[in-house]
Amino acid sequence: MKRSVVRKLFLVTSLLILSVFSLVMLAEALFFEQFYRSSKIHSLERNVDQFTKQIKEKEISEQQIARMIGQFMNQNDVSASILNVHFERIPLSPYFIEVKTEEKKVLILIPNEGMKEGDIPLSISTGDTVVIDGFFLDEKDTIMQPVIIQPQDTDLEKGLARIKGSVTDLMLPENRSYNPLYQDTLVNEALEEWLSNTDLYQSQIEKGAPIQVDWSDKWSGLDYVFVIHPFTINGYELRYLFTMTSMQPVGEAVGILKQYFVVAAPIIVVLVMILSLLYSRIVSRPLLELNRSASRLAKLDFTMPPVIRSKDEFGELSSSMIELSNNLDAALKELKLANIHLEDEVKVKQRAEQLRKEFIANISHELKTPLGIVKGFAEGLQDGVASEKRERYLTLIVNETDRMNALIMDMLELSKYEINSIKLQKSVFNLDYLIQKVTEPFLQKMEAKQLQFKMDKEVGKETFVWADSRRIEQVLLNLMSNAIRHAKENSNITIDIRRSPLGKITIAIENVGQPIAEKDLGRIWDQFYRAERSRDRKFGGTGLGLAIVKHILDLHECDYNAMNTNQGVAFYFTLNESREKLHE
Repeated sequence: MKRSVVRKLFLVTSLLILSVFSLVMLAEALFFEQFYRSSKIHSLERNVDQFTKQIKEKEISEQQIARMIGQFMNQNDVSASILNVHFERIPLSPYFIEVKTEEKKVLILIPNEGMKEGDIPLSISTGDTVVIDGFFLDEKDTIMQPVIIQPQDTDLEKGLARIKGSVTDLMLPENRSYNPLYQDTLVNEALEEWLSNTDLYQSQIEKGAPIQVDWSDKWSGLDYVFVIHPFTINGYELRYLFTMTSMQPVGEAVGILKQYFVVAAPIIVVLVMILSLLYSRIVSRPLLELNRSASRLAKLDFTMPPVIRSKDEFGELSSSMIELSNNLDAALKELKLANIHLEDEVKVKQRAEQLRKEFIANISHELKTPLGIVKGFAEGLQDGVASEKRERYLTLIVNETDRMNALIMDMLELSKYEINSIKLQKSVFNLDYLIQKVTEPFLQKMEAKQLQFKMDKEVGKETFVWADSRRIEQVLLNLMSNAIRHAKENSNITIDIRRSPLGKITIAIENVGQPIAEKDLGRIWDQFYRAERSRDRKFGGTGLGLAIVKHILDLHECDYNAMNTNQGVAFYFTLNESREKLHE
């Protein structure tokens, strides 16, 4: 069963895409969580290292350190704290609001405990007017721990102080993915649990290497990772930067991603099938077109070459197939013409072979008869025939010898024409004079058969032609001899000369006698061909005269033919008339 390339390409493409999709899903299930976790921890360690280097470079106050810690927590979404050499937390308030009242500036310290994330209006910015209820932590009433920020109730709670002023500086939780205040309170729990197991990390502590610890909040069940990185402050005081980040986003991301794949997988599979089908059809369309064209070429059908205009390998292949089609078409046409020519040549050679065989047979026949006659009369002379017969025998031997000599001379003449060794010597000559000259040798024969010569032409006007006079004389001699041989006794031999407006002179020689059979009219120009072989010896001739006439007239590029008339047979041919007369 034939399998379509579209189906194969569709199946391969679909399987390939689905395999890649499956590998992505498998990799996500096996490695995504680990990769996400490693990337986050690595990023945290790099940022902690940069932070500690910044602290080492200059002497700074605790308030500046607190501010830097706040910025670090907001930028990296972590909880951070500074530890002393005994791994005890140094009290710092990274989040604060500085308010300028009418009398003084008050620093509002945001505590980790006692406040919720929603208690802090994150929309507060520098220049805003705020009202804060709380209690002061110093005797000068310049440091306050807030209880309510922007209270809705105008009544002040008992035991609290209220300030109102504009914000001159602040640092609040920003860009934190989880409850920052709650997470910051977990630092103590994580630190306390780790301190109970410091023996496990003693070698790292002694080397001054960063410590990475996984920790889980027993109350919420969330996983955390904290990093303890040593550094020095003010050039000699050893401190530790404690940073803790939640791994909850990792788990949430993995869970959501798995749910997404479960929902999206069927849709992706359907889309892959549709797109693979479209892709396979688009890609295979030129291939199918080329296949159809190749099938037509295999059947030698060059009528519809492939036309693909894309500028790629398919387009180049289409151009090559068009060129191949044209070349094959041209080659086959040339081959057909060559076959036709070859068939013609074969026919000509077969015809030539047939003529050669006939020529040999005719030569044998033509020579055999006179040789037999000569031999018979010669033997009679040897046997001593009567004296009154000797003269007759000798005359017959001479006649037959002349006959064989004429045959040989005609054969030599004909062979010259057949090998194209005869070159015409054209000139202007008087055709009337030539005809008169040709008829004189035949007067005795004409008298013997009581024949009359008749010339039919325009009275008083001479005829001049452009031709080879010697060869045309030979034509006239052969045609006259042929006409006299086959003419009835006591009849006329007519030579008719006519002019045409195209500058042609037509010469026709007609006798009164038996017509030639229609089937023989086309063959009378062949060698040794006679319409009536039974009358060969009676009428004489070598059988080569008309063949010689044909060659001479072909060299002159004349029109010629033979036709039966009401009285007998007429041979005619044309010559080019010359407007110039012969200069004597």
